[in-house]
Amino acid sequence: MQKFKTRHFGEIEYDPVRAITFPQGIPGFPHCTQFLLMSENETEDTFFWLQSLEDGDVAFTLMNVYGVLPDYNPQVEEEELDELGDVEGRALDIYNIAVIPEYSRSMRVNLKAPIVINETAGIGKQVICANDDYPIRFMIFDELERSGKTLRMP
Repeated sequence: MQKFKTRHFGEIEYDPVRAITFPQGIPGFPHCTQFLLMSENETEDTFFWLQSLEDGDVAFTLMNVYGVLPDYNPQVEEEELDELGDVEGRALDIYNIAVIPEYSRSMRVNLKAPIVINETAGIGKQVICANDDYPIRFMIFDELERSGKTLRMP
């Protein structure tokens, strides 16, 4: 086990085997290539945090949008997935970066550029999907209201 000091979570202890490598970093953060995917508890399946293990100030809020948008189906060019290692026959984890402002009804998620993780290989990448109908700033609460679903905020 190793320890790492973060801005948002204080000192965390983690198993280095759980680190996820982003070979090219994340756009805007090329210096961050090692991350830890964290959740509030083992049963959490909506919100996650992607904490950099190189810069304690860098953490992204991720959302699994499938509970709200079950038909979300990002189309990605095969070359985009090459960095993820052998993905044939493997389920890839797909998350979307969420921005949760103080007024949570303004929460938005990036549907155009999901985070894709090959958990088996421990490799991740933010990709650009080819779907023209997926915006960078999708107001998720609008969809929650339409579907009648409730959401537990982090």
